[in-house]
Amino acid sequence: MQSENAGASGAELMVYFIDDDRHILQSVGQTLELEGLQVETFLSAEEALRNLQTDWPGVLVSDINMPGMDGLQLMQALQKVDSETPVILVTGHGDISTAVSAMREGAYDFIEKPFSNERLLDTIRRAMDKRRLTLENRDLRRELQEQNAPGPRILGRTPAIQRLRRVLQQIMNTPADILLFGETGVGKELVARYLHEHSNRREHNFVAINCGAVPENLIESELFGHEAGAFTGADKRRIGKFEHANGGTLFLDEIESMPLSLQVKILRVLEERKVERLGSNTLIPLDLRVIAATKISLKEMADRGEFRSDLYYRLNTVAVEIPSLQDRLEDVPLLFEHFALVAAARYQQEIVPLKPEQRHRLLTHNWPGNVRELRNLAERYVIMGEECSFDMEHMLGEPEIQSRRTLTEKVELYEQTLIREALAAHHGSIKDSLVALGLPRKTLYDKMKKYGISRQDFRESE
Repeated sequence: MQSENAGASGAELMVYFIDDDRHILQSVGQTLELEGLQVETFLSAEEALRNLQTDWPGVLVSDINMPGMDGLQLMQALQKVDSETPVILVTGHGDISTAVSAMREGAYDFIEKPFSNERLLDTIRRAMDKRRLTLENRDLRRELQEQNAPGPRILGRTPAIQRLRRVLQQIMNTPADILLFGETGVGKELVARYLHEHSNRREHNFVAINCGAVPENLIESELFGHEAGAFTGADKRRIGKFEHANGGTLFLDEIESMPLSLQVKILRVLEERKVERLGSNTLIPLDLRVIAATKISLKEMADRGEFRSDLYYRLNTVAVEIPSLQDRLEDVPLLFEHFALVAAARYQQEIVPLKPEQRHRLLTHNWPGNVRELRNLAERYVIMGEECSFDMEHMLGEPEIQSRRTLTEKVELYEQTLIREALAAHHGSIKDSLVALGLPRKTLYDKMKKYGISRQDFRESE
């Protein structure tokens, strides 16, 4: 379970406290730990500085007057490492003017001795909020820059999408056929194009065919091609998709829709790596990779006799499951921003910043249409601006979906929604959500585990 102080990249936000007085160091350290903060204490500024680096996920609290490097010198040294790290200075009465001057130079705040625990904790938490937002914005910018290479991009930084990228990297140049599995709208064709455009086949054709969109009487000609006169209406030779993709990649989308009568012929091409045009007796050698995609289990279809098991096992040499948007909710703000930027450029419109309640809706929606649904919403938002509806249940037909659920399912959905809304309203804070929901801590943790809810899902709703 992630801490409610988790930062943008999942790292724990922490506090470094520096003071040359051991008694103050121990007392403040214990106070912060009792409040659930992760804290490390240091007797010298030099020791703390050795542990600091760019993107360090935390807040620094330091006494000003110390032997050797003092608090001001520590702040100045830290600014060279990461100028946006919040520094809170602890000062005696005679150092007030020094502390005020330090704030003009970039200190986050200062606290005068003697200070109350409440004053210290309030200042630290505000500084942590600022640091969290800084790191989140850096992550968003970095992610967009890293994905700014030519060709298709797979945006996201959640564990699910990072695993997907690692798998795709491993199989990028393999000649083996690949089976993609994922819900409608997750981006199966995007993944297929990504594999092709980043592989050693990118100089050749990427050929896509939707097996469910081509009439059954034409799909054989589409795939294999035909000679002139092969059948009525075949006035001239046609190069089929297999042949056109030679040297590159053939993408068979909705492979589950392919007629059984055609599946045996597809299997033969995949095994022999040769194709024969309709009306011809000549076999044409093929050097291509076939990527098939499906939204339902081909294994279950094969068990029911609705899909050839031998074709399933041939395609299943390398299987890749693409996560749904519900499994990567933290990526929603990044994806929305990306799609909005693309739409703004296309329509030459300016983007109206999202309101907090709209951001909340993005993070708590179920996304039955996955990335495609999010992209359409972002495009509509750019076109309509503040007039764009974020009432997703009515806009996307959610009540109809809910009406088909059992009473237990509806109760669980409502309970899950309340938990998500509480976490989103309190930026993922467990402590505040406990109060809002009136639940014991263990009960909330158990329910979050049951519904697969992580507080990280709501960290960007601040």
